[in-house]
Amino acid sequence: NIGLSEVSVAYSRPSANGRTIFGDLVPFNKRWRTGANENTIVTCSHDVEIEGQYLEAGSYAVYSIPKEGNWDVFFYEQTDNWGLPKTWNEDAVAAMVNVPTSTLNHHVESFTIGFNAIDMDKAHLQISWETTMVEIPVNFPTDDLVMENINTVMFGPSATDYYNSAVYYLGAEKDLSQAEKWMDKAMSMSQNKPYWMLRQQSLIYAANGKYAKAIEVAKSSLAAAENAVNSDYVKMNKESISEWSSK
Repeated sequence: NIGLSEVSVAYSRPSANGRTIFGDLVPFNKRWRTGANENTIVTCSHDVEIEGQYLEAGSYAVYSIPKEGNWDVFFYEQTDNWGLPKTWNEDAVAAMVNVPTSTLNHHVESFTIGFNAIDMDKAHLQISWETTMVEIPVNFPTDDLVMENINTVMFGPSATDYYNSAVYYLGAEKDLSQAEKWMDKAMSMSQNKPYWMLRQQSLIYAANGKYAKAIEVAKSSLAAAENAVNSDYVKMNKESISEWSSK
């Protein structure tokens, strides 16, 4: 977890086993699968920013071109390859960054990739093996997400929130008086009152024994459904109006 975002990295961990890795086992200036076996896959729950480039929420295969002194790192939209794609598709490159290498003062036996140097709204995707490491700075929209949550809480529920709560209470046969209050609130906040919302409001009034109100609203739902050419709601409203008129 980084801020309010979730990230994961799935990858295989080949070992050095005494071999020279970069410039030998992994040649310089050639595209590399960045790991072993199936794709190394990075998944982010929210959009992120990498070196000024935006990556939409989702999963990406990580490929690279190791060079002496720097790497090109690619985030590739197709994640179902075994190693490199048979045909490289530039249109599938969601982002590409060039980052410098650093030399570690210790030996990393198994290829390792993960998010480190974590702060509230940023982290480094670090790739290390042997004595080489590259770091890709990644920025996360923590402030945007927090402010969205704050505004939602501070400004209260939306019309949709009131409507969904009322419909749930009706269906679950909970406090129907509370359901009516929530539905009335939803309607008062809604400029457009579609036939399906009006239908649910009429059902709540009827469930509370307020048949005159239920019929009045059902007639509005009926008219809106006829205008939308929705025969199902036309039929339901006519049947309900007929039933409630005899109460």
